[in-house]
Amino acid sequence: MTKAQKLLNKIETTRVIEAMGRIYPEAKAELDHDSPFELLIAVILSAQTTDIGVNKVTPNLFKTYPTPEAMMDAELSDLEDKLKTIGLFRNKAKFIKNTSKKLVEDFDGTVPSNRKDLESLPGVGRKTANVVLSVAFNKPAIAVDTHVERIAKKFNIVEENASVIKVENALMEKLPKELWSRAHHWLIFFGRYQCPARKHDHEACIQIVKEHLQ
Repeated sequence: MTKAQKLLNKIETTRVIEAMGRIYPEAKAELDHDSPFELLIAVILSAQTTDIGVNKVTPNLFKTYPTPEAMMDAELSDLEDKLKTIGLFRNKAKFIKNTSKKLVEDFDGTVPSNRKDLESLPGVGRKTANVVLSVAFNKPAIAVDTHVERIAKKFNIVEENASVIKVENALMEKLPKELWSRAHHWLIFFGRYQCPARKHDHEACIQIVKEHLQ
């Protein structure tokens, strides 16, 4: 599990990530939401922002603008005011207003459940689409955020220089499809709570995984 070692194969990858799942069996999406629409908006807002930060602003946002119809008609200045504590709030205010408008005009106010339509929405890229597909619609998908990418590289599942799409493809290739969505959350929790980006004893991270291998 060091950079000098060869990449893990399918069986090894599955065992390592399942071990992370035993360490964090409660792993799930931490963005608060009560509908696919709320999840979509929350994920758009989460770019370069912590889930905790997003969860602080969305209760008031969704109380004021609970539907795509309401949010599309919101004053941009009011959206900005409600989002001002999170990063890139001006761009995100535009994204959620324009996404709401497109949902109403093109999708009858309903969040689409396929990648092509999701990625047609302002502010929605592949990672956001994967989160919505997996969490809102229970479709197998692996959203590669910074935690997923970093842990996949630290544990030699993918090459150190692999792009985000290569990380996603490698995980999909090496893991059983029925594990994709859960593996996404296990990797995030492991990266967030056990093996952070800041300097730490990575040998301890390797050891705890070894202890939970089966």
